[in-house]
Amino acid sequence: MFTRFFAELRGEGVGTSLREYLAFLEALEAEVVLYDAEGFYHLARAALVKDERRIDRFDRVFARCFQGLGELTAEEIIARVDLPAEWLKKLAEKHLTDEEKAQVEALGGFDELMEALRKRLAEQQGRHQGGSKWIGTAGTSPFGAYGYNPEGVRIGQDESRHRRAVKVWDRREFRNLDDQVEIGTRTIKLALRRLRRWAREGAADELDLPSTIRRTAEQGWLDVVTRPERHNAVKVLLFLDVGGSMDEHVRMVAELFSAARAEFKHFEPFYFHNCLYEGVWRDNRRRWDAQTPTAEVIRTYGPEYRAVFVGDAAMSPYEVTQPGGANEHWNAEAGAVWLARALHAWPHAAWLNPVPEAHWRYALSTDLITRIFDGRMFPLTLAGLDAAIRELAR
Repeated sequence: MFTRFFAELRGEGVGTSLREYLAFLEALEAEVVLYDAEGFYHLARAALVKDERRIDRFDRVFARCFQGLGELTAEEIIARVDLPAEWLKKLAEKHLTDEEKAQVEALGGFDELMEALRKRLAEQQGRHQGGSKWIGTAGTSPFGAYGYNPEGVRIGQDESRHRRAVKVWDRREFRNLDDQVEIGTRTIKLALRRLRRWAREGAADELDLPSTIRRTAEQGWLDVVTRPERHNAVKVLLFLDVGGSMDEHVRMVAELFSAARAEFKHFEPFYFHNCLYEGVWRDNRRRWDAQTPTAEVIRTYGPEYRAVFVGDAAMSPYEVTQPGGANEHWNAEAGAVWLARALHAWPHAAWLNPVPEAHWRYALSTDLITRIFDGRMFPLTLAGLDAAIRELAR
């Protein structure tokens, strides 16, 4: 990276050493300057020029290598300067102040948004950057990537930035949660103790084989030792939201998942994305071709199961209220309909939210789901788990 720049500095007599060039690259890797042209110039000059008498030579080389990039296409920039593609994408992002964001208006509803997208697809002939209408990048259009709109369709962007997209037009891959993860925090360990409070059923005691062998050897005769049954016999359905905005909560949810699998005999985990719809799945690698119909899950597992939903509940409100509002596919029935069916099938249910409770008010969808669950949304904290378990144990 930047080898031509380094070579020209040497050729112009700036006297930049290999050590200084490597220090410059380390500073870039450490993101001392990030997507700032002026800051990049000053960083390069500070790292690569050790004699102020040679600053003019440095400026001439810098101008030859970097000036005028704003007027070039992405392909011309790549041909002229050895810049990573990730940098170019970030440089194309649209950054607005809060006041500017407030001035950007939504189209006015889910149906209007989908109809406008259909028209844009039929009319648009080429690539666009900036602007407020066409499908493109770095603008305020409802369609595209690396821009801003209060309600839009994200197309061709690897991850969320503002968490405002109504739908995502990309095929994304989610990873399964690891049920073998080591419980790494005291909070989750204490949560396990709370999980053990639930009522047990079946045999009150089980054979403690190691203690029986030890006591028999000590006494010289058979001394059977029993202990309380270790595994909780309560039946649990765990529905886990994965992907998108849940990526930042993966470790916390993975620890809870591992704890629950270790604790319960009757434990059935399923994955969903954002909201419950007509299908759930057990393996994220096959979430498109090996889904289990939600209606089948409702028929299979009776009302004796406790249903626990884990997710940040932060999404477009249309995903909860509208047919077709699902983020990644066209759903025939609204998410609220499927959540209501689940709560009717499993009266003992709760929603655990890994987002701090103080932030819930910023997402309308969180309020909608809280109402659907009749207030049974709890933060994924020690106190929240305690409150959820008391609710589920009723």
